[in-house]
Amino acid sequence: MQAGKPILYSYFRSSCSWRVRIALALKSIDYETIPTNLIKDGGQQFSKEFQALNPMKQVPVLKIDGITIGQSLAIIEYLEETRPTPRLLPQDPKKRAYVHMISNLIVSGIQPLQNLSVLKQLRQENNLPWAQKAISSGFEALEQILQGTAGKYCVGDEVTMADLCLVPQVANAERFEVDLTPYPAISRINKTLLTLEAFQVSHPCRQPDTPPELRA
Repeated sequence: MQAGKPILYSYFRSSCSWRVRIALALKSIDYETIPTNLIKDGGQQFSKEFQALNPMKQVPVLKIDGITIGQSLAIIEYLEETRPTPRLLPQDPKKRAYVHMISNLIVSGIQPLQNLSVLKQLRQENNLPWAQKAISSGFEALEQILQGTAGKYCVGDEVTMADLCLVPQVANAERFEVDLTPYPAISRINKTLLTLEAFQVSHPCRQPDTPPELRA
């Protein structure tokens, strides 16, 4: 591997990893990917080697500038502070508050409830209805919020950290067969964002560890 190049520990389908991949793409940061399969071998994130990187045993993990960072929003904020172009957090404090509010709603209020680690605690036949309810409940709130914050994207007309959280969560919703009809703002913004190159190159169907049958 090239010396000094950032290393991202990622899983192709992980929505948390996808957020970071979008940020790296938007900021034109060249990096190496080390795939970490969350299912194979009982979950490679549970290995001693990986636990030394991230005691929470989760992806993503980014090694950059001599430090190791876990948690997607912490990674994105570090990239924002050290590589501020293009800006993913608005300078205006009110808009920045909206970005944090939407990001945290998704990252804390929706995604963890339908995450693999939670679903594994349920009987398999309960997985789909549980995930659908968790996502729909969060999307009802998010749809209302977007009525007041959205322009072209989640907050105004610039891509922000909130958009990096939205697109992977909509992909999760589609995977869990959530009806998106009641959420026109979410659907519109997601569709617009998916036309941008950074969202395309970072997509789960285009990763080094994407299985052949899921590649695009």
